[in-house]
Amino acid sequence: MTVEQKVRWGVLGAGRIAHTFCKDIQHTQFAELRAVASRTLEDAQNFAKTYNIPDALEGYHALYQHPHVDAIYIATPHNFHFEQASAALNAGKHVLCEKPITVTPEQCQALIAIARNKDCFLMEGMWSYFLPAIMKAKEWVDRGRIGKIVHIKADFGYPVKFVEGDRMYDPALAGGCLLDMGIYTLAIAQYFINQLPDLSLVSHKLAKTGVEDDLTLIAQYPDATATLACSFRAKLQNSAYIIGENGYIDIPNFWRADRCSLFQLDEKVEEFIENREGSGFEFQIDAASQCILDGEKEARLMPLSTSLLLQQQMHDILCRIGLR
Repeated sequence: MTVEQKVRWGVLGAGRIAHTFCKDIQHTQFAELRAVASRTLEDAQNFAKTYNIPDALEGYHALYQHPHVDAIYIATPHNFHFEQASAALNAGKHVLCEKPITVTPEQCQALIAIARNKDCFLMEGMWSYFLPAIMKAKEWVDRGRIGKIVHIKADFGYPVKFVEGDRMYDPALAGGCLLDMGIYTLAIAQYFINQLPDLSLVSHKLAKTGVEDDLTLIAQYPDATATLACSFRAKLQNSAYIIGENGYIDIPNFWRADRCSLFQLDEKVEEFIENREGSGFEFQIDAASQCILDGEKEARLMPLSTSLLLQQQMHDILCRIGLR
């Protein structure tokens, strides 16, 4: 790999999260925008004009077959991820797919099989894992700065006003706060504990459409306990606390973290503050691009085994509350 090499990205979808991806790609070293595809040509053209993307495409098939696109970023609602990621991989394109990568463990297993069969890179867009503040917190843990982890507490919630037909409340479109927000809390616990829970207790409330709009999980691991929550009903604290025998780490807004603090009892003994150029997506974009240029098929920080584990956890939770 040389510094001059770049992965040529195509963007599938022109919604809010696609805008974040395209704003942040300018801050990367190994990635460039080549094409965008939307359901209508007008939407694709307007989006392409905003970010100076060379090719605007109507429909997704043209993106799958684009000869000058190496990798596709899938930025559509998650109930479409399996179909679109499968099509991209079968066309020989590398894939970075927004989280959750699929909506069932079976879909996730099938995607992994397709990626391996086609010898393509595949990664779920768990951008939090690649943030410098999260990596600094993990470094503190690995160096024994807080001792053995005893508890993890994390929550993520914002009021989401109910609108008839909104996909976030539509059970047919994989709505509910767990797949939208709760996946971040499960992922942060997995990142630091790296074990499967032995026992989980779930408390939840349902919206009038029948999807969960507030959920709290207590997960008992062999060596630690995680207390996790997500909500469409209220703004939660949106912080993560990694608590050890000898201290704890405070990560404000952990899902988009730009800082973390190390405490021993009540005394702050170290602080890390990152001055990023973009919103934080640039780190996962460059990590995925580097993997592709190096011929790797999955990312070390976000392996496909972790995506499958998160799918299995979410499936188990939804089964427990009668939604699967």
